[in-house]
Amino acid sequence: MLDALEVVTTVLVGLMVGVEFSVAFVMNPIFSKLPEDSDQLARAHGGRMLGALMPFWYIGSLVLSAVWAVAGWHRHGTGLVVTAGALLILSVIMSVLLLVPINNRGKTWTPENRPEDWKEQMNRWNRFHYARVAVIVAAFTLLVAALV
Repeated sequence: MLDALEVVTTVLVGLMVGVEFSVAFVMNPIFSKLPEDSDQLARAHGGRMLGALMPFWYIGSLVLSAVWAVAGWHRHGTGLVVTAGALLILSVIMSVLLLVPINNRGKTWTPENRPEDWKEQMNRWNRFHYARVAVIVAAFTLLVAALV
C-alpha cells in the first residue's frame, strides 16, 4: 500500500510541476505575444480556471507527501520526503502571500477596468511564479529520489 502511495504522490506532484512549468515557459510567453487585449483576457481566464484548481492540487500534494513521510518513517528516503514536504509548504506560503493576491486582482480585469500597471503586475507575478516553479521542481526531484 505504501508503494502505491509513493507512486501516486510522485505522479501527482509531477503533473503539478508540468502544469506550472507549462504556464511559466509555454502559455505566458504565448500570451505575451498576443495583441494587448487578448494577452490580458487570456491571463484573466487562466487565473480564474487554474486559480480554482491549483489550491486543491497544492494542498493535496502536500497532504499526500506528509502521509508518505509518516507511513514510511522507517524506510530509506524519508528525509528526502520530509524535505520535499517542506518545499511544498514553502510553495503554498509563496502562493498565498505572493501570487494569489495578484491573481485575484488579475482574474477580474477586463480591457475596460484593468489598471495602467497591469503588465507590471503580471511581470511581478511571473517572477514569483518562476521561483515557485523552482521550488516545486526541487520537491518533485526529492520525491523521485526517495523512490530509489
